Amino acid sequence: MAKTLIIGAQGQLGQCLKIVADRQSFDELIFPDEKTANILDRPGLEQLFKEHLPQYVINCAAYTAVDKAESDVSAARRVNKDGTENLAILCEKYHAIFIHISTDFVFEGNVVKLLTENDETKPLSVYGLTKLEGEQEITSILAEYYILRTSWLYSECGNNFVKTMLKLGKEKDELRIIADQFGTPTYAIDLAGVILHIIKSGSETYGIYHYSNEGMTSWFDFAKSIFDMAEIDINVYPIPTNEYPTPAVRPKFSVMDKSKIKNTFNLTIPYWRDSLEICIKILSQ
Repeated sequence: MAKTLIIGAQGQLGQCLKIVADRQSFDELIFPDEKTANILDRPGLEQLFKEHLPQYVINCAAYTAVDKAESDVSAARRVNKDGTENLAILCEKYHAIFIHISTDFVFEGNVVKLLTENDETKPLSVYGLTKLEGEQEITSILAEYYILRTSWLYSECGNNFVKTMLKLGKEKDELRIIADQFGTPTYAIDLAGVILHIIKSGSETYGIYHYSNEGMTSWFDFAKSIFDMAEIDINVYPIPTNEYPTPAVRPKFSVMDKSKIKNTFNLTIPYWRDSLEICIKILSQ
């Protein structure tokens, strides 16, 4: 197996990569702690590269506090743009293939159509903009990279919408959830499996790819599904976006076309509800 360095190993996707790698006996993954692998510390990162000489680097580190980013622009940009640039420069210097996780928030999402990798990017939020700037740093520095845009990530690890809903479902009698924003929930375990599949394939079909689970839903229907599967009795009411204003504007429709990644890597992608059921069962145990 190819020696692979995970940046952001303690985050949700990093933890899921560890779970999937253990299941698959993929023992060439290196999971440094956050202090050792601080993406804003290029000299420290270079020590990691020199020590391990990785063939692949997976960047799971990101500033993901979408609303907070609106008032903390410089911090979001340092992590999502400058930190990504640091990794890209080192990948170029040490001949490592870069796998970077990006987001559906790089799109405006104002048209009801499946978003392809070639569609115009037009982020509505600081988070989306800084993630796009990170993508642009990679494409300007490297030839050998995979940028994987994903959406609505959840799992049994870290903080995410599913775990928040399960917590609120035990504390509240009713909830009001936005029903006019549409996308696809993505089980981080599934995404982790695809990342390792790409590495094991040895493919050189570099570029930008979209990956989420199959299908689409609204935040309201996502929440309803969580409560139904977890057998939590709570009243859930749909509301429009304008009844729950947030500092960051979200895309109204950000369902991505996965044809490119499916055809390139011969993938069958699970339907979002099927993966959600697996996650709920694990969290219920």
